[in-house]
Amino acid sequence: MTRTMFWNGNMAAAQATRQARVQVIAAYPITPQTHTVEYLSRFVADGELDARMIKVESEHSALSACCGASSVGARTFTASCSQGLQLMSEVMYFASGMRFPIVMAIANRTLSVPVNIWADHQDALVNRDSGWLQLFAGSVQDVYDLVLAAYRVAEDERVHLPALVCYDGFILSHASEAVTVLSQEDVDAFLPPPGGTDRPILDVERPQQFGEVLLPDFYPDCEYKKHTAMNGALDVMDAAFDDLASLTGRRQQLVKAHRAADADTVFVGLGSMMRTVRHTVDVLRNDGERVGLVEICAFRPFPEDALRRALGNAKTVIVLDRDIGYGSAGMVYSDMTRTLYAVADRPRLVNCIIGLGGKDITPDTITKCLRLSREKGGKSVYWPDARGPAEGIPYTNRLAIPGRI
Repeated sequence: MTRTMFWNGNMAAAQATRQARVQVIAAYPITPQTHTVEYLSRFVADGELDARMIKVESEHSALSACCGASSVGARTFTASCSQGLQLMSEVMYFASGMRFPIVMAIANRTLSVPVNIWADHQDALVNRDSGWLQLFAGSVQDVYDLVLAAYRVAEDERVHLPALVCYDGFILSHASEAVTVLSQEDVDAFLPPPGGTDRPILDVERPQQFGEVLLPDFYPDCEYKKHTAMNGALDVMDAAFDDLASLTGRRQQLVKAHRAADADTVFVGLGSMMRTVRHTVDVLRNDGERVGLVEICAFRPFPEDALRRALGNAKTVIVLDRDIGYGSAGMVYSDMTRTLYAVADRPRLVNCIIGLGGKDITPDTITKCLRLSREKGGKSVYWPDARGPAEGIPYTNRLAIPGRI
């Protein structure tokens, strides 16, 4: 049974966490994530959620507390973004190495400096190799669905890895949309009972040693197992999406294609900007342009086979990155070039760095990306948003802004 609610992205993440019957929550406030944990705190205070709310002094401590709770088998949750997520970075590797199925909501926000509180994907993507699953939501409905799916996948015995559910700060975290919500009974049927696990846990009745020093002869074995579990999570995600669809009537997908099957040019990207791309694709189709899009939901593990199928016979792939791998290219672009390298009749790949620091992504932005991709003798990486000498602004390496200290 379902009902429709009007929620913002932070509320959707909190409500899904409440329905997942999470047992331990630890988080430190940082804009624009703060409301997620405030909502959960209210649920606990009002008796709507039987959970332990741990007050901590930093994001590092928040994830450390979740690791401690997960080590004894508890279902755990935290939330963060931006600089807070980077403070957690040390513990993120510990969590994945210990195979703790923690779920973390990320209201994506750029990294400083310059100081900026708006959305891009830099914070999550620089942690792409930390051993965490990464799911990206394109709507508030996706936030709700993916938090529930994240618990199902992370706690599966074939995976046992922590998971990030990422959604664009302010664009989704603070904007409200209609969300179709499951009953508590349906969520209980979809997820295993909290606290029940077959993974090794700390138990005073059965002492075990965890996190020990591992010598070089054996260390690669553990890394290989973690990598294999990460790759295998794609099949587990697909099965979880199937079961969720049987309850909701809508199916989440590893990648979501729109008008891509017969397209000559396909846009690829993550997050809420792909809704703008979808609108723009429809407008361009009406103008006779054979364009389509493929939205990536599962960024880690990277769904290479699904992407190759979804791209059809595209001759040009425009990868839209709301991030930058300094000195290289966008981070999604790097994975896409690897994915398509061995494909016969490989399409041309173009990378457009857009939307950094919350810069608006409009239909004009997308059509500009299309135009740039058709430049003769063009580059592979473009910055459609960046101003420079062409706009009469002299280039300088200085960070200071004229007229300001």
